[in-house]
Amino acid sequence: MPLPFLTADRALQADGRADPFPPPDHDPERWRRPYRPGPWRVGAAAVLLLLASFVLLSALIIALAGSPVGAAICAAVAMLVITLALRLVRVGVWVSARGLRQVNLLRTTTLPWSAVAAVHTVQQPVRWLGLPRTVQGQALRIERVRGEPLRTLLSDRNGDFLGRSETFERAADVLEAWASEYRRP
Repeated sequence: MPLPFLTADRALQADGRADPFPPPDHDPERWRRPYRPGPWRVGAAAVLLLLASFVLLSALIIALAGSPVGAAICAAVAMLVITLALRLVRVGVWVSARGLRQVNLLRTTTLPWSAVAAVHTVQQPVRWLGLPRTVQGQALRIERVRGEPLRTLLSDRNGDFLGRSETFERAADVLEAWASEYRRP
């Protein structure tokens, strides 16, 4: 069963590494994330979906008890939690031939390749699993032609790459390759 958020499934090169560019029959206009969501992100989404199932069960019990307003409130809360879980899985950097898209939990920023000045890996303090605590690590920095760089979303300590530094390096290399390919002066 193909899942649209698992866009990193593609042919491997001879050395076992994933090909940074899509196959020739791939639609270049389609947005894709060049890495898989990490276990911490998927686990957090699974816990949220489990919580939503309990809230939906309580909505059913409340509805059977005869309180439709309470059941509707519980169902609305469950839908909000489900939406949050799905959005959490979509968080990351997405690319296409049109540009680069940074999906945050509550906001999405899309830049055409002409507005991207540089994409590179830097050593800096990064947030550990998105929490306020910072540790020294590597981050993918996306600089704009005009204005401040995008907020750091990809780091080797976030929910996608914690404990998987080689995967972070591959994802950063792929994103840098996409930027150098499509960002032409």
